[in-house]
This record gives sequence, C-alpha cells and structure tokens, in this order.
Amino acid sequence: MIHQEQFSLVGAAGKTICGDLTYDDKNTNTPLVIFIHGFKGFKDWGTHNLVARYFVQNGYRYLKFNLSHGGVSQDQLHDVTDLKAFANNTISKEMIDVDIIIDHSLKFLGTDKVFLIGHSRGGGLGILQAANHPHVKGLITWSAIADFSSLWKKEQEKEWLKTGKIEVLNARTKEKMPLNVTLLQDFEDNREKLNILNAAKQINIPWLIIQGDEDVNVPFETAQKLADANPASRLLKIKGANHVYGAVHPYPGDSLPPHLLEVCEKSLKFLDSLWA
Repeated sequence: MIHQEQFSLVGAAGKTICGDLTYDDKNTNTPLVIFIHGFKGFKDWGTHNLVARYFVQNGYRYLKFNLSHGGVSQDQLHDVTDLKAFANNTISKEMIDVDIIIDHSLKFLGTDKVFLIGHSRGGGLGILQAANHPHVKGLITWSAIADFSSLWKKEQEKEWLKTGKIEVLNARTKEKMPLNVTLLQDFEDNREKLNILNAAKQINIPWLIIQGDEDVNVPFETAQKLADANPASRLLKIKGANHVYGAVHPYPGDSLPPHLLEVCEKSLKFLDSLWA
C-alpha cells in the first residue's frame, strides 16, 4: 500500500520547511527521489501528488517539500498566501533549504545517495546541487532555467533598487506578489556561486534535461544552452508541451496529462538505467 508521510524541518532563517515522503510500505528501502518545485510552485501544486504516486508505483520513494520562503504556510498548503515570506525569499535561502532536505534524507531515510528532479527554478537549484553535493548521484531537470535573473526583467532592477521591492503577478489568482530587493542583492552578491551555466559545466553525474517545445515561460533554447554546457547530459524534447506539461492547479483528474505522463516515463527510464 502507498503511504504519504508528512514532516517538517527548520529551514533557512528559522522558517519551516513542510515536506512529505511517499513510499510503498511493502518496500520502504527503495531509491530516493527528491523533487524541487519552482518559482510560485509548491509541493501540493496540481499534479505533484499524482507524480509522486507514479514513481512510487514504479520502485522509488519520492520526497517533495515546500521551500521555506516559497510563500506556502503550514495551515494552507494549496496556495501561496504568506506574502511576507515570499517577499523575503532569496536564492541562497533556497539552497540552504535543499541542503537541509538532502542532509535529512541521508541521516534519517536509510540512504547514502539521492536523485534530484527539479522543475523550472527548482531545476536551477538542482543543477547547483548536482555540481556540488557528493551524495547527489543523478539529476533530472524539467523546464529548467539557466539564469536566476531570467525570472525578472532587467529594466525592473533600477526601480527595484530605488523602491526596495517589485511585484510579480500570480497568473491564476491575479494577485500581485511582492519581491524585496534582498532577492536581487543576494543574486548580485553571490553571482559566481549562483551561476547555473557554470555549475552545469561541472556536473559529472548522469543528467537528463527535459523540455517542452511550446514552453512560453522557459524557451527550448534554454534547455539547449544547458545541454551545450555539459555535453555528457542528455536532452529530450517533449513535442507540443508547455511549461507544466499540461498540468493545472487545482488539477481535476486522477490520471496524469499525456505530456506529463511522457515526462514521467522518460524520467523513470533514465533513473532505472542508473541501476542497470
């Protein structure tokens, strides 16, 4: 039987990381996949629980979590409502959170290696981790960014520095969500450490890059850039797929949309090949 176990940890700047581990109770020692969500995403968004079940049904444990400053509170897990935390987020805080999750997994989940799946901005975080963390043994990126500053417009930076914040739109709720200038300052202060393309060049573990060719958020050329930075990686195009491979939030069905199912099947085949 498939179980989902909830947990919480203290994350960056003392904020809570809420997570869950999905597993089959008949075999609790299967390989561990850790999923890293993207900007304005969260662990219970759309199809994420269906994806977790898919991997567990096919021989893996699947851990997903909310980045501590992603804006999702413990008492409201299905939307970004903590705009103060969201505004105070930085890439460095997200990297601290991922480190905490990996270290927790190594200490308490009976494994000495983990496999990462990162979506969009989470893909960028995964690339940095894969280049630097010795216990990450395989990486899959879905619609990954190649530069953290691609998440805002260059022309916004002047206003951002002047006023101390900018706003981004939640496309689904139409709510304006604030981002404090600390996000920009952290990126500028740590530009070298947070350089995704440089990290991509240093990855020496198996890496599968998956990208839809109708993604308006992250164009296919971005995936090609990542692949060019690391010739040992493998790039797969999902024809006709958007940024979230046909998923929506909330998701009304109980089966994966066709493009996302294709992504999961190809990801599973890649993971299985690491054991062959």
